[in-house]
Amino acid sequence: MRRWLGGGLLVILAGFGAIQLVPYGHDHANPPVGAEPAWDSQTTRDLAVRACFDCHSNQTEWPWYSNVAPVSWLVQRHVNEGRQKLDFSTWGTGRQDTEHLVSVVRRGSMPTGDYLLMHPGARLTGAEQQALIDGLTKTFGAGEGGGGEGSEGGEGGEGDGEGDN
Repeated sequence: MRRWLGGGLLVILAGFGAIQLVPYGHDHANPPVGAEPAWDSQTTRDLAVRACFDCHSNQTEWPWYSNVAPVSWLVQRHVNEGRQKLDFSTWGTGRQDTEHLVSVVRRGSMPTGDYLLMHPGARLTGAEQQALIDGLTKTFGAGEGGGGEGSEGGEGGEGDGEGDN
């Protein structure tokens, strides 16, 4: 029994070591910041930085565990998908759906639960959540498609917010 456990442990460690060689999840490049929105206030920006920027900007802070597979794969996927759906660092280069943005914050589906487990500082109080919603609405305007500086508005197509980054 002891020999079997030792052999099993060796296989697990060898497998863990081997997956570290998979190249996905180690590209922690932060592209240059193009243009941010014209924030209505520093408070709105600060709340967005705290709760949103790691996945939705080119200013991602890459924690130590983002270098260890398989967690690195999940972190990389979250950042890639988050930047694709909404990137505060390339504002005005695509459509922004303000209603969807406010909706996912209001429902509490952003930031995601798994993100909050590792980043408790991103958790917003009820008052902070409302301040962010109010600030986003003031920053980007209300109404269909949202608008915002340089925004083309229009259909969001970002999904229902469940699992969005």
